Amino acid sequence: MTTQTNAVQTNAVQMNTVTQDRFGAASEVLRIARTERPAPGPTEVLVKVHAAGINPVDVKTSRGEGLAWYYGEPPYTLGWDVSGTVEAVGFGVTTLKAGDEVLGMPNFPRLAGGFAEYVTAPSRHWVRKPAGLSHAEAAGLPLAGLTAWQILVDTAELAAGQRVLVHAAAGGVGHLAVQIAKARGAYVIGTARAAKHDFLRSIGVDQALDYTARPFEEVVSELDLVVDNIGDPEHQLRSLRTLREGGLLVAVPGGVDPVAAEQARATGRRITDVLVEPDRSGLRGLVELIERKELRVEVAARLPLAEVARAFELVGSGRAQGKVVLTLD
Repeated sequence: MTTQTNAVQTNAVQMNTVTQDRFGAASEVLRIARTERPAPGPTEVLVKVHAAGINPVDVKTSRGEGLAWYYGEPPYTLGWDVSGTVEAVGFGVTTLKAGDEVLGMPNFPRLAGGFAEYVTAPSRHWVRKPAGLSHAEAAGLPLAGLTAWQILVDTAELAAGQRVLVHAAAGGVGHLAVQIAKARGAYVIGTARAAKHDFLRSIGVDQALDYTARPFEEVVSELDLVVDNIGDPEHQLRSLRTLREGGLLVAVPGGVDPVAAEQARATGRRITDVLVEPDRSGLRGLVELIERKELRVEVAARLPLAEVARAFELVGSGRAQGKVVLTLD
């Protein structure tokens, strides 16, 4: 009875939400609207959002690319990277309670509505936030961190001593992938403009490559793994040339190009796409690395919810070092 009563009261409350009614540039389509605050269903928690991370998939989808094919036409609210405080729990939840500070990637790739003051999702899409991690840092971790974790740990089963090339190593997925790979004992090569090389070295990159100075495939070879955060078909073909026989290329954005797939088969290399999914075990692994000080989240910018269009533009520029985060406090 208590849960049902709380749900009725919760539904009567309004909240601020970022929404859009059509596809287009962020400054033209994103707006703040007042909507009804959701209530947690069975096995779900209601989280008061303190910060929400923005990812390239948000920017692309808002323009009609990315996952727009899956959702169809707006209106809808994007956002999956969330850090906040549990406000209420639904029936059957035993792992979290009201007042717990949490971080998570709710519901991806289904719509979660993370760019809002409150969000609901299954309790097992969340883990407790480390006390030493700010909400802004925590909001930059889940989607990019789980992407990197599921590539390196689950897909590649990366082992100590292996050689890894991380493209766009200063970006959201890239800078976390570098640190996870180092924590597993790998030798890590990262690509970025020369101006970001000091940052790359600070997070553990063993060899920093300026992709504007010389083609990376002329510099490195016989690699065990390439994490390609670029999404260009020609870039996949070039990356395949750096792998040893049996080596693996993971294409993060856009999936595997058919020509690259054929080239991999013909040369004895492997190639796969990847799409991140909610993963409580992976989140716990990331949190453990943070608590051991082997992983940190670089926050490039913190912007209030009202400046969501500017935040999208920063992410869309592809030049952000680390993550761009919306703050709601």
